[in-house]
Amino acid sequence: MEEVGIFRTTIGIESLTEPGRIAHLPDTLVDTGSEFTWAPRAVVESLGIVPKRRQQFKVADGRLIERDVGFAIIHAAGVTAPDFVVFAEPTDTTLLGVRSLEGLNLRVDVARKRLVDAGPIITAALAA
Repeated sequence: MEEVGIFRTTIGIESLTEPGRIAHLPDTLVDTGSEFTWAPRAVVESLGIVPKRRQQFKVADGRLIERDVGFAIIHAAGVTAPDFVVFAEPTDTTLLGVRSLEGLNLRVDVARKRLVDAGPIITAALAA
């Protein structure tokens, strides 16, 4: 049984260098406590996405782990945006992180357990 406010969705990961190469990942955990989006290494590599850096992460139990990170186009709830993607190992969970949600301009509708449009984006610039 999942906790209140926790839900899963289908996301897509697309290659930046080879547009149209996309993998759909059903059962992805929407995790506003995770900064980055995590996708299985085998899937990310199959799209031709390459690691750009190695990043350290602190997991829920306090351990520090390192994973490769690259760039991809993230698809969710009918919108797309470029973002980081973590090359998840087999023991890792596939996650849609908060950076991707912000880039996609989506928010979590906890009551309905779905992603919805976050509305107008706030800006400091004034319209002429």
